[in-house]
Amino acid sequence: MAPKRQRAPTSPIERANRKTDEDFISDHLQPSVSSTLHKSPAAAQPPPKPWTTEWTHPKTGTAYTISLVQSSKLSKEELQACFDLIKETSYDDYQNSKDKWQPRKKMEEMKSPGLRYVLVKEKDESNDGSIRAFTSLMPTYEEGQPVVYCYEIHLKPELQGSGLGSLLMGFHVIVASNLRPITKVMLTCFLSNERALGFYKRHGFETDDISPGPRKFRSGKVVMPDYVIMSKPVVRSALVSEDKPLESKPCEDKSSENKPSENKPSEVEPSEDNPSEDKSLKTDTSGDHSLEDKAS
Repeated sequence: MAPKRQRAPTSPIERANRKTDEDFISDHLQPSVSSTLHKSPAAAQPPPKPWTTEWTHPKTGTAYTISLVQSSKLSKEELQACFDLIKETSYDDYQNSKDKWQPRKKMEEMKSPGLRYVLVKEKDESNDGSIRAFTSLMPTYEEGQPVVYCYEIHLKPELQGSGLGSLLMGFHVIVASNLRPITKVMLTCFLSNERALGFYKRHGFETDDISPGPRKFRSGKVVMPDYVIMSKPVVRSALVSEDKPLESKPCEDKSSENKPSENKPSEVEPSEDNPSEDKSLKTDTSGDHSLEDKAS
């Protein structure tokens, strides 16, 4: 019996999610974003810095490497290191939320097809190239809106206030700017994490229209959400044709464009279409105190 043919991708987002990491970088991360083209409320923000594979701590001089890896290509050690960093920075926020910390559910979400990780490792071989920071992202649809969703962004204490958080967040903006029909970057943050909320606001994020509000029951009881959905509009480069997105190369990645298992409401919210009902927080930044990025 002949093998079943794979369905051809039908949308720019699906095609992007099927690309190899090399092609994804070439088509969606390397094109720069011009500051002169930003006319949104976030225009006051400087343009994101271009994609790079190396970064040096401005205060300590420590060298780090930066790489992009699909969830399916992460080693067991890399996946565990990212999971441990989430727990280190966000456990308290999760545990104090309605859905609590659910390690098994979080690990499954982290393996979601289409999710890509930007890994920051110390270059010093004596440290075994351990992961010191990471962010994960996925071009997807959220309640019908084409977005780049920031699922996680976490940094070790020594990288706080170094400017690395801004660099990583900028990669999300660059992808969104270079991939039509996406018009915004979206994330979820615990309301209890005031430092992370401040970080996002300084980078042009505002509460999105789909963010859940108070829920009032017939009994008169009012339940306030413990997280907020935020977004930042982006303006793509004029070099990107109005008709042709920057995606000309065939994709080799066979992973489907399914959204990561969303267990928000937490760090990402709930309900297949409504992050406010059953998803686990898509962005662990909700509890990440490492986002206090004072350096630009």
